[in-house]
Amino acid sequence: MSEKKGISRRQFIRGSIGVAGSLAFPLVLPRNVLGGPGRIPPSEVINRAVIGTGSRGMGFVGINQAKRPTPALAVCDVDSKHLDKAIATAGPGCKGYTDYRHILDRKDIDVVYIATPPHWHALIAIHAMQAGKDVYCEKPMTKFIHEGRAVADAAERYGRVFQIGTFGRYSAQKLRKLVMSGLLGSPLLVRMSRPKYDWKVKMWSGRTDLEPQTPPENLDWDMWLGPAPWKPFHKQRCHGSFRGYWDYDGGGFTDMGAHYFDPVQYIIGADDTGPVEVEAKAPWPAHPDAIGLWGSITYKFANGTIVRCTSGEWGDENEPEGAPFIEGPKGKVYDNDTAEPPGLFEELSKFPDPPPLVDFDTALRTREQTGGNAEVGHRVATILHLGNLAIRLGRKLRWDPVKERFIGDDEANRFVNIPLRAPWRL
Repeated sequence: MSEKKGISRRQFIRGSIGVAGSLAFPLVLPRNVLGGPGRIPPSEVINRAVIGTGSRGMGFVGINQAKRPTPALAVCDVDSKHLDKAIATAGPGCKGYTDYRHILDRKDIDVVYIATPPHWHALIAIHAMQAGKDVYCEKPMTKFIHEGRAVADAAERYGRVFQIGTFGRYSAQKLRKLVMSGLLGSPLLVRMSRPKYDWKVKMWSGRTDLEPQTPPENLDWDMWLGPAPWKPFHKQRCHGSFRGYWDYDGGGFTDMGAHYFDPVQYIIGADDTGPVEVEAKAPWPAHPDAIGLWGSITYKFANGTIVRCTSGEWGDENEPEGAPFIEGPKGKVYDNDTAEPPGLFEELSKFPDPPPLVDFDTALRTREQTGGNAEVGHRVATILHLGNLAIRLGRKLRWDPVKERFIGDDEANRFVNIPLRAPWRL
């Protein structure tokens, strides 16, 4: 009994087909089981659930069709209007839920797609992996640093495939190879500024004049808040504009930064580490509730590499026009993919390529680690949280990327692991 307990639906079907070939009387299976022209066998179907069906989540719902390889069997949202739309879009065979935990009890769900606000990401991801589900999680991966470590540890502990919803590194392999080759030298300077990097600082700054409102009947506000601190409802805190409040997200910096830093972290070889110093220029004191403006955030790594982000939306923190995107003592690369000295990329052809990156769909079938796995997603999220904490605390911070603690700063360390609202806990 103990051996059969761990057999998946796919293994059972494949095993049954293998046994059929050894029987004196052949086992006749219908076409919808074996597959064939125009049909996908159930053994290759990956059933998904989508938790959080706002604007981003609807992109994962799709339309259930007989020939579609990844049907949505379940959707979940605490807003009944969102939920009704998702059920109608998914079509026959899809069931709606208002509490994600009921989805995790289902044995026919293989993958959970998480598109809730970030303050829910860690709990849902961990619970899903504990239930034997693989996870695709929208960015940013978490709301605070310790959550990310808990997610990464859970992915390893339960042997689940995890993908964070950023893909910039998949097109950054040439620059990763360039840094690996040593042709740029060391230390490096990386500039992340406009027009290439739009941090949406003003767009996702929170309002500070919110008066309590009555939640609409279609919204379960208490469940929407979940592990976040209790605050009276205001429409500005919900559905998109939640990004402007510390309780749920980290403003434009975490919204866009997850996309931007994923390839940069990969390029400079920081997937298993992080900066040792971070400093920000921003108005201070920062508002305790609403996220505001900032001018620049600068990171220093142990090997001397500097990564500097400038918003262009506060103060005069701007990089010189036409400055290189990445440079070292031996060479430079510009945003238009030109390089100095001439022939730099031709010289690069003599060096080996970096290891290939595995995409999510491939990893689901091979059980390999994806290019956007939980560990690298956690490291990216940590970089973003460090920048926001430098803004909130108004001083340079020193960080230990091994212990994942601030050095000599008790106040800053209180932001590493923030208590969750009862009854929720990691």
